[in-house]
Amino acid sequence: MRDWSQTQGNMIRAVKMEQMMIGLMLMIIVCIAAFNIVSILTMMVNDKRADIAVLRTMGALPGNIMRIFVVQGAVIGCVGICIGAAIGVPAAIYAGDIVAFFEQVLRAQVFDPQVYFISRIPSILVPGDVVLVCLLAWGLSLLAALYPAWRAAQIEPAEALRYE
Repeated sequence: MRDWSQTQGNMIRAVKMEQMMIGLMLMIIVCIAAFNIVSILTMMVNDKRADIAVLRTMGALPGNIMRIFVVQGAVIGCVGICIGAAIGVPAAIYAGDIVAFFEQVLRAQVFDPQVYFISRIPSILVPGDVVLVCLLAWGLSLLAALYPAWRAAQIEPAEALRYE
């Protein structure tokens, strides 16, 4: 007597490999988004050098300046996470229906029943995974905001205002 995992071991390994690759791809996408936050905030710091210098001459401490940019990075990350979740959660719930719609429109089959054991994309939404991904993305957006915020806090008022 042999169980299913012994007879279909190659398929189980292929599914595990696909899960690992999808996780890697999603990680790369999140890292690109974090890099975008860094670049947006860096450009904003360069754009607002004179304003930061004025705030510093009025008595704002470097920590206050840093907090402003960290909060801005957190808000940018939060907005991105909300938009991503609003699009991703329904897409995950209705993945099978979306693929069926495109199969009808394009007159093509994604999963040929003669080749694959399935005819539809199975999709199960795990709320805990959604929350975990959202929290990790938000934490990464906070980390991405730290460097530009630190650079903003290091701006010397006299140097920044000299060329304005």
